Parts: sequence; structure tokens; C-alpha cells
Amino acid sequence: MQTQVFDVLIRGAEVIDGRKRPRFKADVGIRGTVIAALGDLSAAQADKVVDARGKIVAPGFIDAHSHDDQALLLQPQMGFKLSQGVTAVVTGNCGISVAPLYPDSPMPAPLNLLSDAATRFSTFEAYLQALRASPPAIHVIPLVGHTTLRVRAMADLDRAANPPEMAAMQALLREALAAGAVGLSSGTYYPPAAAASTQELCKLAQPLAEFGALYVSHMRDEAAHSQQSIAETFKIGQRAQASVIISHHKLQGQANWGNSAQTLPQIEAAMRRQCVSLDCYPYHASSTILHLQEERLSGRIVIADSAAHPELQGQELGDIARRWQVSRAEASARLQPASAIYFNMDERDVQRILAFGPTMIGSDGVPSNERPHPRLWGTFPRVLGHYSRDLGLFPLETAVWKMTGLTAEVFGIDKRGVLAEGHYADLCVFDPQTVRDTATFDDPKQPAAGIDCVIVNGAIAYEQGVYLGSRTGTVLQRTVPAKTSPGLQALPDPASSL
Repeated sequence: MQTQVFDVLIRGAEVIDGRKRPRFKADVGIRGTVIAALGDLSAAQADKVVDARGKIVAPGFIDAHSHDDQALLLQPQMGFKLSQGVTAVVTGNCGISVAPLYPDSPMPAPLNLLSDAATRFSTFEAYLQALRASPPAIHVIPLVGHTTLRVRAMADLDRAANPPEMAAMQALLREALAAGAVGLSSGTYYPPAAAASTQELCKLAQPLAEFGALYVSHMRDEAAHSQQSIAETFKIGQRAQASVIISHHKLQGQANWGNSAQTLPQIEAAMRRQCVSLDCYPYHASSTILHLQEERLSGRIVIADSAAHPELQGQELGDIARRWQVSRAEASARLQPASAIYFNMDERDVQRILAFGPTMIGSDGVPSNERPHPRLWGTFPRVLGHYSRDLGLFPLETAVWKMTGLTAEVFGIDKRGVLAEGHYADLCVFDPQTVRDTATFDDPKQPAAGIDCVIVNGAIAYEQGVYLGSRTGTVLQRTVPAKTSPGLQALPDPASSL
């Protein structure tokens, strides 16, 4: 019998395959970019052997919600994602994508979360060509942003689009979808898109059905009017005949804490009528631009960065306003352009949304901030360690599924997200006993503990805390349009005692 030979052989692991099935013992043999064998490979040989005894091998994690559009080109090693086991990121969220923009396009907040250091791309195809010409260490699943389309097509953002502007945006959307964008994202919570009517979004989204593409929404309101915003999001998806994703579902503001007991049944009911999904991040604090409106500036707010006053990074907005003897809104205006971390959610809502069956995991991290939210470095190990192992919110098999197989299914990415023979070799080896996030709000740029080895397209990219410099990431395309709401058959009671 001929001895099997592999490029990489992972020995002695317990496999969690990304399908929510019980773990099982197996070796994993990789040839080229593909998982070639799975089982007892004790007689096999390999150029590189990974000793995974006592460890878990799982599909590489897919970040369902990132803002890594430019980081993939400016920081192609992508250490803040590789170090937590992430092998693919969904970009272009919240209406913010790096393309299509002209070199002189204005960059109103939140578009200014994108770095000015990167090249502008006037077409989506040009952006994807740049990624293919200079591959990053991980894969990208790109969305095109509604706010970006508005900035490109409209001179006045304080109103709904007129017919010529709508036609221009539709043409830009079609170009992006034809180039490889997997869907359209919106961020009507933010001023550049807040003036867009429901009708504008319904009309703009019409090409999505033709391409089997997604509608992904940072909704108008995640506080007192969450349920109305959820209903608007579903309406846009229905009119466009497109699958819908609710981005980073949360309930902001103390007056709204506990309302996930109403929003989750609303989402569950919609899942029985149309294809609906959602993601969230495992923290009770959010992070975005520093708002100017007084009503959005209540509670504890920590300055992540400020161009006008960089020395105030890490300080609380309330303390700054008191020292300056001005309102929070005036202090915010003086700090602009700026971003901040908002401690405005209740942990019970976070846990209820995380535990909801079909919830995917997304970091929502912003890599351009000087003092980022710790979710940029810690999201995935936090789910594995704190929420699954320590709190027992769900089994480890479920945690992995929420980061891998579920996300690949929602985004229609074939042969990724599930560890199986013939699938691409995007893998993460981690220690189930020690995996945890070490990034904190005070010290956020810290790699996770317990992530032993990360493989992207068959190449070892990260091992024992060392980045190996591989650049095997690719642009992934949506090839399997969703037909039903993934995970619907296994919903827990959303109004449980969490």
C-alpha cells in the first residue's frame, strides 16, 4: 500500500467541522489548497506536521461584519484577524465601502473611518483587481456601500435621491455586483444616508435579485425605534427579492435594555416569510464616529481618537465637557473628526442575541482607529472562551458553527466554513481550555491566547504567535444563493430568562 503524502498534516486533533455536529477525533491531510483526507492518517507523511493533540481543529473563522476594506491592502498581514483564527472577512458594511470613489470624492463621517492613506478606486472592479494583484493574508467577501454610492452620485446628501441620481447609483451598484460584490450594505443611522427614504433603498436594491445578492443593513435606529427599523429592513428585502442581514443587532440606551425579548421574536417571525439573517459582536459597548447630536451622547463615552485633540484619546467625553465647561455636543464638535466607544448596551441583551440560533458572529472592528475597540482583536476567542466555555451560553460546536458554517451558508460561499474532504483548507487549531481574548478597552491591541495555528488556502499563515508572511487570501464570490433562513430549525426561546 502506497504511503499517503501531504503538504501539511494535522495530527491528533478533535475536529469541530462547522456543521454543529458533535466533535470527533481525526487527522487532517492537506494537499495544495484543499483538504485531501480526514481520518486516521497515522501512516501518512507530510512536509509539515502540526501536533494538535488535546486541541481542536475547526474551519477558519469568517468575520461576518468588518471594516477591513483598506486594511487588506495597507496591512496585508492582517495580524489582528489571523491571531484570532479569522481566515475571511466581509467588508463594505454599514454603507461604507472603499469603492467606488473618485480621488476627490468628499469623505463625510462615517466614510472618514476609511483611511486617506489608501488609493481611491473609481470602480469596484478596480478595487478587486488591486486585491488580486496584491493578495492579503486572508480572504475577502466584499459588499458595496449605499453611503459610498450616494457620495459618488449626489452633490447634496441631505435629501432623498432624485431620478438621475438614482439611475447613477443603480448603474454603480450593477457594476459592483458584476465585478464580484456579494451585496449592498446600508447605514441609514448615519447622516450621509439618513435622508434616504425607504423608497430610495427599495428602488436602488432592485438589481440584487438579478445577481442573487444580499441586502445588509445598519438600521436607522437601534434604540427606541428598533422594531420599526427592523420592519423597514425586511420591507426593503421583500421589495428587492433579496436575502436580508441585520448588522450587529443590539439595543442601545438604558431605556431600551431588555427589548431584545421583543426584537428577536420579530426577526424569527420574518424568517418564516423571507430569508433573514443577523450578526452581532460579543461586547456591551459599541464603537463608531463621535456623534454631534446631544441625544446620541448620553452615558459613558470614551474617545478612541481625535484629530483635533489626540492628547485626549482614552478620556471620557463627559469629563472633557466638564473641564471645558461646555455641553457634550459642543465638546464633540471641538474634537472632530473623532471616533468613540459607547458603553450603551445591557449584557443580558448581548447574551440573548448571541444565544439566538441563527446569529452569526462579526467583529465590527475599525482597524484605522488609534485606540480601537477590543473587538478588533478579541471577538472570536471571546465567543469561544468567555461565552461558550466559561458562561456555557452554548456548546463549543455551536460557537464554531456561528463563526464558520452558518456564515458561509448565509453569504453563499461554497466549500468554505465546513471542514470536509474536498473543501478548501482554511483552518484554525486552538486549545479549548486556554483560548480567550486578551484585548481590553485599556489595552486593545493584544492577540488572543490559545490560537495555535491558522491555515489559509493550505498555507500556514500564523503559528504559535508568529506571523509567517503568507499572502494566500483571495476574493470570494457568492456562488450558492440562499433559499431559506439558515438555522431556523434550531431556534431557542428568544424570551428566555437571560
